[in-house]
Amino acid sequence: MQKRIRKAIIPAAGLGTRMLPATKSVPKELLTIVDRPVLDYIVEEAFASGIEHVIIVTGRMKGAIEDHFDHAFELDVSLRNAGKHPLADRIVANTPRAGTISFVRQQQARGLGHAVWTARHIVGDEPFAVLLPDMLMVSEEPCLKSMMSLYQRHGGNVIAVERCAPENAHKFGIVSLDRRADGPVVTGLVEKPAPGTAPSNLFISGRYILHPDTFDLLERQAPGAGGEIQLTDAMIALMSTQEIRPFEFCGRTFDCGTPAGFVSANLHMAIARSDLAPHVGLEIETLSAAQRTVA
Repeated sequence: MQKRIRKAIIPAAGLGTRMLPATKSVPKELLTIVDRPVLDYIVEEAFASGIEHVIIVTGRMKGAIEDHFDHAFELDVSLRNAGKHPLADRIVANTPRAGTISFVRQQQARGLGHAVWTARHIVGDEPFAVLLPDMLMVSEEPCLKSMMSLYQRHGGNVIAVERCAPENAHKFGIVSLDRRADGPVVTGLVEKPAPGTAPSNLFISGRYILHPDTFDLLERQAPGAGGEIQLTDAMIALMSTQEIRPFEFCGRTFDCGTPAGFVSANLHMAIARSDLAPHVGLEIETLSAAQRTVA
């Protein structure tokens, strides 16, 4: 049996520049997909996958994230006094239990790898998961839960990958694979390869299970692309001593850190709800009809 994955890191210290001006004063992780912050969905995925303790890495002006996951006593009393018990109960049910969520501050914007490294003392000497907060991954079984099943079979490290059109491979972090009898193993990671040079069309898509040795590698690592400490560089070093296995995610992924991905996620999640689908569907039909008329 492999060591259980009990803890997950969610790096949420970024400035969200791709979503300005909305993120000028509101953390990008609290922008809503329908009526819930996108970060809510990511935390829910972690707990639904069997994670016991979530560590959220924040930065300056991100205090609202901690408030969101706290018990709002005044709001609870106000809702119950107004007779809105179902809504109050739902908010309480969605609030993490005491001791299951922690926050650590990334005091300098030094990249994803540095953000993960800041959580090292809370994670300790055990394998851990990383979930990027703006990548909303929708499927029947949570992506991380499927990855944890793969980890239990083989150990080592696991990363989620997805397929892109070959001509778009230069936009992503691409993996190369060795297909063995017991499943594929990652043999290389290339960040945004030059057009036509990508070793595959499988790109890293925002979920990781990593060995604690990763922290030591990040601590000694020189800055990489953009002058930042890159998690990808640490994983390349990790491959020299440990296996990294890919889990190909075949659900829907929405990059909620971009306007297009954010709007698409809102439409997808709204259509999936019986109370909203008729209204949203009608609006989509109306807009489509208007576009056909103009064309």
